[in-house]
Amino acid sequence: MDKDRIKGAAQQAGGAIKEAAGKATGDAKLQAEGRADRAAGAAKSAIGGAKDAAREALK
Repeated sequence: MDKDRIKGAAQQAGGAIKEAAGKATGDAKLQAEGRADRAAGAAKSAIGGAKDAAREALK
């Protein structure tokens, strides 16, 4: 498993926590930051998945 996939999953989890905290406190900025972190994490995870697929294809 590529390290980008791991980092991406961690960033997505952190973003979900931020977003939930923003909803709970009514903080729109924190909520938006959480959504942005989740999206960035998803992108990073997708890049890691592509790297994994490329490695497997070269075997």
